[in-house]
Amino acid sequence: MLSRFRLPAKLRSILPATRRSPSGAVDPFLGHDMAEGEGDIPTWHDSPISRILSARMMEILAIILLIMALAIAASLFSFNPHDPSFNTATGTEPTNLLGRFGATIADGLMQLLGLAGIIPVLVLLAWTWQLLRHHHLSLPLLRLVAATLFCPAAAMTIGLLQLTVPGLGVAWPTNSGLGGESGVFFAQKLLNLVSGETGSMGGMFSIALSLFFLAVLCPMSMGLRGQEWRSVGRGLSALIRLPLRALLRSRGAPPEMERQVAYPSGAGGPIRHGRPAMGSGPLPSGFIMRNLSRQADQPASPATGSTPWSPMQQGAAPWQKPSSAQPQPPARPEPAPLQEETSHVTPPEEEADNPYARMLAHIRHDPGRTSTAQRRHAEENYEELSSVPLSVPPQEVSGPAQQPGFLKRFIAATSPSAAPMPEASGTISEAVPGSIPPVTPVASAAPVTTEHSTGMGGIVSPHEATTHTGGVPIPPRPVPPPPGIAQGPLPGMATPSTWLPPSISLLNPLPDQSETGPSEEALQANAQMLEKVLDDYGVQGTITDYRAGPVVTLYELEPAPGVRSSRVIGLADDIARTLAVLSVRIATVPGRNVIGIEVPNKTRETVYFPELLLSPAWKENRSKLPLALGKDIAGEPIMADLARMPHLLVAGTTGSGKSVGINAMILSLLYRLSPEDCRLIMIDPKILELSIYDGIPHLMTPVVTEPPKAVSALKWAVQEMDRRYRLMADHGVRNISSYNDRIRHLKTSGETPTRRIQTGYDPETGRPVFDEHRLPLEHLPYIVIVIDEMADLMMVAGKEIEASVLRLAQKARAAGVHVIMATQRPSVDVITGTIKANFPTRISFQVTNKYDSRTILGEQGAEQLLGRGDMLFMQGGARITRVHGPFISDEEVEAVVNDLRSKGAPVYNTEVLADEPEEETSSSSKSSGKGADEDQDSALYEQATELVIRAQRASTSFVQRHLRIGYNRAANIIDQMEREGIISAANHVGKRDVLATKASLGLDRNDHDDDED
Repeated sequence: MLSRFRLPAKLRSILPATRRSPSGAVDPFLGHDMAEGEGDIPTWHDSPISRILSARMMEILAIILLIMALAIAASLFSFNPHDPSFNTATGTEPTNLLGRFGATIADGLMQLLGLAGIIPVLVLLAWTWQLLRHHHLSLPLLRLVAATLFCPAAAMTIGLLQLTVPGLGVAWPTNSGLGGESGVFFAQKLLNLVSGETGSMGGMFSIALSLFFLAVLCPMSMGLRGQEWRSVGRGLSALIRLPLRALLRSRGAPPEMERQVAYPSGAGGPIRHGRPAMGSGPLPSGFIMRNLSRQADQPASPATGSTPWSPMQQGAAPWQKPSSAQPQPPARPEPAPLQEETSHVTPPEEEADNPYARMLAHIRHDPGRTSTAQRRHAEENYEELSSVPLSVPPQEVSGPAQQPGFLKRFIAATSPSAAPMPEASGTISEAVPGSIPPVTPVASAAPVTTEHSTGMGGIVSPHEATTHTGGVPIPPRPVPPPPGIAQGPLPGMATPSTWLPPSISLLNPLPDQSETGPSEEALQANAQMLEKVLDDYGVQGTITDYRAGPVVTLYELEPAPGVRSSRVIGLADDIARTLAVLSVRIATVPGRNVIGIEVPNKTRETVYFPELLLSPAWKENRSKLPLALGKDIAGEPIMADLARMPHLLVAGTTGSGKSVGINAMILSLLYRLSPEDCRLIMIDPKILELSIYDGIPHLMTPVVTEPPKAVSALKWAVQEMDRRYRLMADHGVRNISSYNDRIRHLKTSGETPTRRIQTGYDPETGRPVFDEHRLPLEHLPYIVIVIDEMADLMMVAGKEIEASVLRLAQKARAAGVHVIMATQRPSVDVITGTIKANFPTRISFQVTNKYDSRTILGEQGAEQLLGRGDMLFMQGGARITRVHGPFISDEEVEAVVNDLRSKGAPVYNTEVLADEPEEETSSSSKSSGKGADEDQDSALYEQATELVIRAQRASTSFVQRHLRIGYNRAANIIDQMEREGIISAANHVGKRDVLATKASLGLDRNDHDDDED
């Protein structure tokens, strides 16, 4: 019946020819041979229509798989463990790019497979490539089963690494670990099973076994072909070499080094139009196959007389890659010229001696594609082909299509100088006009060595460069800093162009800080608990808002009408006890009808100093003397200007972070200002805190550690302040900023300012005589005086220190002299009322009690700080801000100081610690006054001795009453009498006996004379 079925002629014309066996037709559905005489039935699945429909169906399926892969990748990329899913119940909106569905998919993959959750994406992409490229996926059921096993196998491998490799502490957003729950489960099972058989080597054997599984399942699940896997390898290699090339380019490496990294095979550049690079040596198998395929695809054209290019052509000198590292191997004898043939590229008699000919003999020269067997044979002969040097005819290389790219690379590799090379016959001709001179092929017998092997990939020494270029020395190339490290002035740097501040790379890199703040659920729970605690104590109110910061969380309480704020502030200790935290600070929020309650976070975030220097707030800061203080309770950087303060008072107990805060302030100035713009005077009675900065170029004098020298330094600062005021008055400006601007303008314009001064009177006319004096064009830097411990100085020379500090605090603002004064004992005898009145800007770290807090800030609250850099910053106008200071280690400070020392030695001002004549005068007057006091004490002692001997009674109160002196002075006189033996020591009741008599002192004779009179 089927044999009698005939199709219309028009339909048969578009259908392919039927496949027929020797005995009969072919079954179009089953594919087996039919019986003889069963008719010519066309095969539908081989028709053009079926192929087109099948291709379109495969493309649609590929697009569906691609969309699935991109959706899974997007959900994994935006994964957030706090999004609602099967494992997380929350009422917040999901942040995933695909919404709740994407959050559920991503959470499931992360919980089940962990890091291996990316495997489904890669498998789907590989299947998409297969369907788009080949319009079919071979063995789809096998691929699906292999992919199903590949995912848990990869998760198991990752789980084994996490269980067996010590110190693999990688932060992961889920509790299941890097391998997910399935990976950890299977890894634990395999580890227990293998360890029972192999003992201590179970971990290594388990990892090796899992890697074997991955090596088997990965290609089975992907379904890629060998050539496609090699393309993937080349792509990964290019991705690895790309950052290396960028690094070499940023360091200013020569092109030779970049080519060695970009093309490690020695090709010297990208190969274009199927032409191998000259003298490149071994070529990759992919390149050979592509060129051979192109040759096989090109039909012979005898009419034109052109012969396809072949490596066996004669008459061309082989190009040799210039190198002095190792000589080139001897070239093999050149074969006969390529004959024009229709079936083989080379004659059969040449196949025995030339491996190229043997491989080309397997490739038919017809318009068809190269068969799989021919490609396999060519790849098997690749190693033998790689050892044969290539000879490229010059005439084939010339032309605009191939020449410019290769010529540039060849010129860069062979001719460092710009001198053109002579042109000969058979050279590369007709280059791009005005771009590259012609180049002569170099024979292999005498290669020209133009590249020095220095071990640095083409970087030659100055001596070698001079010899190589014919006596013309090549200047050394400056090596720039590594990419990604901030060098030179930071944005907003107001320093001369010759000064380079320290690099941020000297500081420790910022660690990866995950979100350590409390969750939304914890914040809401704390807010409800606060309302409940306040309600228990009879305080009605509502928590209206809360803001979580790096260290504390601020809850805003809106109290009910009639509730006093002092009543809420008094509950700070009770709230801290209820919430089980260290301390709670409560204060009113200025300008709002709320009370702020600051509760510490369970996990405290550390604020690092480089984080502040890299913040936009620092880069955009235009302050004269910027200080990076830290972050506020909302996590925003806090910057201050010392020039506007204009002085700063710092207090805090030992261990509260006061010294670290002082270091942060000093480094802020060092990172922004040059020695020409800011000079420092450091006074450190404790010797250990500021002595590390000794020797930096910003210092005006070595670090002062002795109190007498500290007095001299402060007195010099007062005199310098007065001198600056006189200079500014002569120039007619009001502050140091305007003065420096005027000096800069005068130096630029070349003007010479003068001042008219009256020098006397004319003796003849009596009129005043004036003289013009040239004013100095002196640049005045800011002077910052850092006093680390004010209490020690006040104990030794309190009056002199206080007088100098007060004068500076009152007048030195416009003169550019600023004081940073720190103390660990903020008592009233150290921070007097006069000092507090002239230091409106103050910082208080943690103190011991509320009285010290009131001394430094005028209110309590500093005793409830957390320590370790937690501070209260009071600016002008009594505005108090809670700030968390940055952390700086001693190693970081030492690294910055060493870098500053290497840039130049300090220029000390010897007048800062010089003894003044006024001091000698005052000391002489003091010595004379001391002598007068000693004479007065001697006369008083004689009177007391005479009084005791006459009355035969010795006591401190007796001498005090009769001589009308103080108790301490009378006690000293009694002690001196006891030492001289005039009176005895006090007995058990405190009575003293007078041992001296009137006769011993000649008092009896005086008494008799009085009686006779």
